[in-house]
Amino acid sequence: MDLEFRGSVIKQVESILHEAIKAGVSDIHIEPYEKKYRLRYRIDGVLQEVSSLQFNQKDAMVSRIKVMADLDIAEKRRPQDGRIKFRSKDGNEIDIRISILPTQHGEKVVLRILDKSQLQLKLESLGFDEEILKDFRKAIHNPYGMVLVTGPTGSGKTTTLYAALNELNTQEVNITTIEDPIEYNLEGINQTQVHEEIGLTFAHALRSILRQDPNIIMVGEIRDKETAEIAIRSALTGHMVFSTLHTNDAASAVSRLVDMGVEPFLLASSIRMVMAQRLVRKICSNCKAEYKPDLQILKDIGLQANGTYWTGEGCEACNHTGFKGRTALIELLVFDNTITEKILQNADAGELKIIARENGMTTLREAGIEKVKNSVTTVEEIYRETVL
Repeated sequence: MDLEFRGSVIKQVESILHEAIKAGVSDIHIEPYEKKYRLRYRIDGVLQEVSSLQFNQKDAMVSRIKVMADLDIAEKRRPQDGRIKFRSKDGNEIDIRISILPTQHGEKVVLRILDKSQLQLKLESLGFDEEILKDFRKAIHNPYGMVLVTGPTGSGKTTTLYAALNELNTQEVNITTIEDPIEYNLEGINQTQVHEEIGLTFAHALRSILRQDPNIIMVGEIRDKETAEIAIRSALTGHMVFSTLHTNDAASAVSRLVDMGVEPFLLASSIRMVMAQRLVRKICSNCKAEYKPDLQILKDIGLQANGTYWTGEGCEACNHTGFKGRTALIELLVFDNTITEKILQNADAGELKIIARENGMTTLREAGIEKVKNSVTTVEEIYRETVL
C-alpha cells in the first residue's frame, strides 16, 4: 500500500467519524457488497444511506479501523470486537464500540458511538409524562425490591437505568453494576464487565457482588434462570435490583420469567414495577406541517380520519428526514395487591394486562396516540413501534 493511498484512507475514516459525531449518529454501518461499498448512519433509530465508498478501499478501511481498535488485522475469518477512543473536533473524548463481522463479500464494520456528553442522566430529560415519572421515582427509591425495564434493542432501556442510578448515586450507598458491555463509565458507580469466555457470567458476577456489601445492583440483562433467581433473591434480602428483559410489553415480563423457571411467588414478592419502553422520532419543529395520514393506518390505530395530524416536510435542520430527536413511550405495570394476587394464581400476560388497564395503566399504543394528539410524533411512527 503506497503512502498516498494509506493517507487518504486514514483521512476518510477520520472524516466519517467526525461527520457522524456532528450529526448525532448512534451507529455507523460500513457494508461490502459484490459491486458496492455502502456507508449508512443510524440517526434517531433509523438507518439512512449516506454514500457509496470507493470499492478499492474496503480492505484498507477495515484494516485502519482494526488498527485503531487494537484488533488483529490478519484475522478475516472470525468476528472481532473492540473499542477506540476518539477525540471530536470540539474536544470531547468519544468512546466508539467496534464490531467486525465476516460476510460473503468482505468484512462488515459497525461502529457504535457512545458520546457521554449526549447522555441524558436526569430522569426529567427522558421525556416521561409527569405521572409516570412520579410512579417510576417512587419505585426506584424503595430500599429493596426489583424494577425491570423491557423492550427491544435500542429502545433506551440502558439510558433509563443509568438515569435512575445517577439519581440514587450518593456517598451513602454502594452501587454496583454487571454489564455486557459497559456502555458508559459512570462516576461513583462500580461497573463490572461480563466475560463469558473466562466464566464471568451475569450469574457468577452477581454472586461475587453480593459479597461486596451492595445497596443497589444493576444486572444488565436477565438471560437465564440462574441469573433471574439470584437477582430476585437479592431483591428479597434487602437489595434494590435493576435489570432489563427483552419482552414486547410490561405484562409479558412476568410470563418470560415464569417460562425461565422462576416461581410465581418469588416474582410477586420481589418485583415493584415493570416498565416497557419504546423510542419514537419527534417531528422536526423547523419544518412541521399538517398532513393526511393513510386511512387504513388511522383505522388500525383507532384514530379519526377527520382529525388534525402533523409531520415534518424535511429541511436542513433535520437532514431532510422530517424528524429530529426521539421521545419515550412508556407502559408502567405497578405491582399492587391486585396484580400480585393474580401472579400467585398463575395468571398469564393477557390477564395481567387487562387487570392493569382496569387499574389505570396506559399501554404503549395509548401513550403513542397521546403523543400524536399532542403533535409530538406521527401516526406512522406509532404504528411502526407499537401493537394493540
